[in-house]
Amino acid sequence: MSAPFEWPVRVYYEDTDVGGVVYYANYLRFMERARTEWLRSLGFEQDRLIRDEGVLFAVTSAQINYRAPARFNDLLHVTARISEQRRSRIVFEQAVYRVEDGQHLTDGVIKVACLDAERFRPRPLPESMQRIFFDE
Repeated sequence: MSAPFEWPVRVYYEDTDVGGVVYYANYLRFMERARTEWLRSLGFEQDRLIRDEGVLFAVTSAQINYRAPARFNDLLHVTARISEQRRSRIVFEQAVYRVEDGQHLTDGVIKVACLDAERFRPRPLPESMQRIFFDE
């Protein structure tokens, strides 16, 4: 299992409902940002992966558990950790914590497939990614 990657997210007004609480689906957006920034931190830009490697990533499954609400203006830490990896699939364990008090707000298991960008069919991760992911 890989070490966790952390990404800060500030809750904006647009992320909340009328009560000032983060709308449930937005946690998926926060988790997506953390996975994207994790890739970026490893030197992989998704637009270049499509252009140069012919691959893209698609979420195939998302299981989310909501523990406590985040509110307008909270600073959050969103984590992403690989819990399983195959040639064409990565399973992430992710969590959202409030920075102020460290409260665990949400966690999830997100399954992501590597797809051929033209055919939208599963394909192996590029070799450059396999070297990094499988060596972690």
